[in-house]
Amino acid sequence: MSFELMDSLLLRSEIEVPASLDDENEDSALGDLGSEITSVIFLDSESEESRSGVSSIMAATYEDKNWLHSRSTDIRQPTEDGSLLLVGDPNLDDLSMVNDASSLCGDNVLGLEVKPETPFVDIESSRSAVELISDTSESLSVAVGNEEEIVDGSSLRPSIDVGPLDLGSNGRASRSIFEVSYVPLWGFTSVPGRRTDMEDAVSIVPNFVEIPLQMLVDRPPDGLTSRVTYLTGHFFGVFDGHGGAKVADYCRDRIHPALAEEIEIISTELSDEGDRRGPREELWTRVFTRCCLKVDDEVGGEGGRAPIARETVGSTAIVAIVCTSHIIVANCGDSRAVLCRGREAVALSVDHKPDREDEYARIEAAGGRVFNWDGCRVSGVLAMSRSIGDRYLKSLVIPDPEVTVVPRSRDDECLILASDGLWDEMSNEEACEGARRVLQLWYRNNEAPPPSGRGKGVDPAAQAAAEALTQRALQKGSQDNISVVVLDLKRQRKGRSRP
Repeated sequence: MSFELMDSLLLRSEIEVPASLDDENEDSALGDLGSEITSVIFLDSESEESRSGVSSIMAATYEDKNWLHSRSTDIRQPTEDGSLLLVGDPNLDDLSMVNDASSLCGDNVLGLEVKPETPFVDIESSRSAVELISDTSESLSVAVGNEEEIVDGSSLRPSIDVGPLDLGSNGRASRSIFEVSYVPLWGFTSVPGRRTDMEDAVSIVPNFVEIPLQMLVDRPPDGLTSRVTYLTGHFFGVFDGHGGAKVADYCRDRIHPALAEEIEIISTELSDEGDRRGPREELWTRVFTRCCLKVDDEVGGEGGRAPIARETVGSTAIVAIVCTSHIIVANCGDSRAVLCRGREAVALSVDHKPDREDEYARIEAAGGRVFNWDGCRVSGVLAMSRSIGDRYLKSLVIPDPEVTVVPRSRDDECLILASDGLWDEMSNEEACEGARRVLQLWYRNNEAPPPSGRGKGVDPAAQAAAEALTQRALQKGSQDNISVVVLDLKRQRKGRSRP
């Protein structure tokens, strides 16, 4: 059923999700069961340890809090070692955080057809105490055209912080996506759903890395000031494990540092090669492929290291770098990224499934077979054709990602990254329409948060959208873990006026 608007609240808390009667891992026929979810770790930024850079943690039992997640969040401090290293690395991993303003209680929300037996996920409405570390480097200023009018008004919240601009010969400054220091708005959920195991992981790193401008544009725009050579990129990733959580957890912690290392290497190569760099998509494919191969080698114990997990354990990876000018997505497996541009759902990744024509041909050319056993599976076992880990199928199941580079547009509404626990139950169009409507409804019923708080935690509107999509997937019968990241890509939204 498609999303419809109603005047009653259907997102609820304090309703438990019953464990599935069938806990078998559907991604792998060799999946094993992990320990029960018994606790959740969340951060207290008011503690002395948090202020000193070591975040303290508090634990609450599942029975007491009805939380559906248990693995901890790792908050890191930024490094100061040069422009290509991490410039602010709060790694908000697979803890589903909810700002108290994100709840749509009392407000209009998506109308869903609810059956009496439909379980709801309990996403507790407690204020997150995570403090994000913002980058203090100067804002970007690049004049490339009169594309964006800056609107002044207390009811408007700019979704991009405008930096200092150089005046042209006529004394006027132009506005564009290149001129500003962009901090995206985001929210996420990561829940086991009907399963007792939690094998998903999420990584969110605002102000992740400074990307050389030559990796994003063929040539610098006319009028570009010499001091602007980088754009700040923000990292978002969803990792769906199978056979256990160890590889997904390792990807959560390791993918973004490995990616920063590869961007630094490519930057050095570009400096040496000058303009001989090739198309941007090929360049980014090289960066992400090196990154994924490196992490895959580490997982498998290459180079004399101990393996991270058993050979039957693996993970998908759907990763996005978002900056003012582009969205770069890399996919390995069957998690997915979908862009809502206007009212259109634009798939930024294609699932790596064994029955995909090109993947089927590649597997057979490598001497493998695809069997239809509760869906198409590589060697009758794995339901995806690419992953990180899965050493026992390594000649057939490869870690090489597919990369998409998309220029930003003023029509961009939101970006959704999610594991197949969402996509197995919802189409790209349904998810985009649902997220778009929740974002609109939130601003219709709430004042826009102040710009000063931007980038310092989850955005309540984006969080409400992530929660709504998670609820919808459960209502439609999802049997898998569900992880959803929603990025609000609008530059500014008009909130409800103050009374």
